[in-house]
Amino acid sequence: MKQEKGNNLKWYPVYTNPRSEKKSFELLKMKGIEAYLPLQRQLKQWSDRRKWVEEPVLRSYLFVKISEREQADVLSTRGISRFIYFSGKIASIPEQQIETLKLLLASEADFELVDRDFEKGELVEITAGILKGLQGELLDIYSQKRLLIRIDHTGQSILVQVPAVFLDKASYRVD
Repeated sequence: MKQEKGNNLKWYPVYTNPRSEKKSFELLKMKGIEAYLPLQRQLKQWSDRRKWVEEPVLRSYLFVKISEREQADVLSTRGISRFIYFSGKIASIPEQQIETLKLLLASEADFELVDRDFEKGELVEITAGILKGLQGELLDIYSQKRLLIRIDHTGQSILVQVPAVFLDKASYRVD
């Protein structure tokens, strides 16, 4: 199926069967559907060897950029389990959040994945470095700050270590 052109395309998170992210991603690409699978390089240890492998950052999640009419085609892809719903509707992810995630993974920033949502925190913006312009919630006040980046509707958040000198109070939130 050839992907539609135009402004009616949105990013949607989809849930895959366990350990099916890479195969489902490849099958979506073969169908001509724009998809994004955030991957992180990790060193794996086996009894006889060590090897660098690319592992999904968000287990059992990938993102598709489609129109509403293409939803059935995504669901018919082997390994795709379901769309993620929020308030009774299929959740969509703002383009800026996908771009932020891509930027984060392209940088060499140290981050960890956490599976809970955090309470109130001061909204800050990174003012220097490769992540300049990125906004998030401040969690710790040390020589290194933790910047929380929420990925809407996935139930996941990412913590990034950022030097304090690279932070400033944000005057507004970009979504």
